[in-house]
Amino acid sequence: MAGKRESYEGMMSKLEGIVSSMENGEMTLEDTMGNYEAGVALCNKLYKYLNEAEGKIKILSGDKEKDFPGNEE
Repeated sequence: MAGKRESYEGMMSKLEGIVSSMENGEMTLEDTMGNYEAGVALCNKLYKYLNEAEGKIKILSGDKEKDFPGNEE
């Protein structure tokens, strides 16, 4: 049985927690490196998630990109 896929929001929340804990500067070097590694892994998952979502949107929109009104420069 396949595991349930974690939500984008859940992964972002975890990443924000990692960043916050690293910013306080009270971790050991080993803990910081471990959190950095976990953060990079989460970033890779988030990147993949967003790429998959973009692909689905392109399929649903017929691969046509449109400008929104008022977006002219």
